[in-house]
Order: sequence, then structure tokens, then C-alpha cells
Amino acid sequence: MKADKIILGVLGGVAVGALLGVLFAPDKGDKTRKKIMDKSNDYADELKDKLDTLLGTINRKYEKIWKEGESLIAEGKSKLHDVKNDGESLLAEGKSRFYDVKNEINNPNI
Repeated sequence: MKADKIILGVLGGVAVGALLGVLFAPDKGDKTRKKIMDKSNDYADELKDKLDTLLGTINRKYEKIWKEGESLIAEGKSKLHDVKNDGESLLAEGKSRFYDVKNEINNPNI
């Protein structure tokens, strides 16, 4: 949202500058139009540089977030795998204890 305001401000400044240049121009029309075009080109170049910087910043942030997301997913998968293995171990241990108790009940002399 901040970038939108910057872009609108720059474009508004270009428009106002061009209008004031035409209204208060002491030179002939050809010279005035050339000055306006030169200024407009300067502002356009400045705006392009700012947009390039903004896009570069957005791209770097996007890549950072993407890498962090991939890392979190990998970490989550690893933890899920660990929990699954722990659960399987507990299940096997529970089954073993169940059969031990069952055998004790069925064979009280042992």
C-alpha cells in the first residue's frame, strides 16, 4: 500500500509540474514542450528506478518467505515421521504387554 502512494505521488507530481510548466512558460511553445518532455522523461526514469528497487525488495522478501516455508514443511515432515515411529513403538510395546498379561491370566502357574 505504501508503494501505491509513492507511485501516485510521483505521477501526480509529474502531471502538476507539466501543467505549471505550460502555464508559466516564458519560452516559445516548441521550447516549452521540449522542456516538459525532458522533465517527464527524467521523472519517468526516476519512477522506473524506484519501481525496480521496490520489485527487487518484494522479490527478495518473497524468496525468503518461500525458503522459510519450505524449511518449516521439511521440519514438520521430520517431526511427523518421528511421532509416527514413536507411536508404532508404543503400539508394539502395548501389544507385547497385552500378550504378556493375557498369558499370565491364561497360565497362572508360570
